[in-house]
Amino acid sequence: MRLPEILPGTADLLLIADHASADVPPGIDLGVPPALMADHVAVDIGTDALTRRLARALSAPAIIATVSRLVVDLNRDPADLGAVPASSDGHMIPGNWNLPDAERALRVAAIHVPYHDAIAAEIAARRPALIISIHSFTPRLATRPDEQRPWPVGILYNQDDRAARCGLVALAARGLHVGDNQPYSGRDLNYTMDRHAEAQHIPYLGIEVRNDGLQSREGIARWTHILADCIATVRRGL
Repeated sequence: MRLPEILPGTADLLLIADHASADVPPGIDLGVPPALMADHVAVDIGTDALTRRLARALSAPAIIATVSRLVVDLNRDPADLGAVPASSDGHMIPGNWNLPDAERALRVAAIHVPYHDAIAAEIAARRPALIISIHSFTPRLATRPDEQRPWPVGILYNQDDRAARCGLVALAARGLHVGDNQPYSGRDLNYTMDRHAEAQHIPYLGIEVRNDGLQSREGIARWTHILADCIATVRRGL
């Protein structure tokens, strides 16, 4: 079993980082070059450090994933074939090809289930006023090299846009070009927030930071300041 890391906090917030780790548990061979595990297909670059800094800045509890999404994607329904990807942004993942149902079920039971159980337990123990999901995205997909992703930050949401609308305004007030359900829509991929926030009518912010802004200590510090201020503004407005 692989449990997420849980950081304690006293604020009525909950930070969640679904894709913060590039780790592959012993016994799993993805069959990819080691360098690929530092790529955006394996990990949301910068989100581990950013989530930890935000947790300290906000005195907020945080739940941080400890397994690469190439092993099992914690932000997807485990019944979705893409939850154990055979390819990602043009990269083949041979260790996931023709994966036996028993192996797939084992990954779900050992990694996906404990992760979401931990989130559910934290919410049940102390219902947060606001949940914040931290992700990052690549400036350009290898499979879509001509597609521009000009937003340094985006806010994702599905049906419940209470916090999202406030967050969009707060970030735009800083002069930032903010993606409104960009670089992709929370109406298409929002599993963790759909399950733990929307289903329980808890406001949430789905935050996507472009990862070229998170590849230095200075960048992490800058985005910690920006997002801590944004989150505090949204919390006051609820």
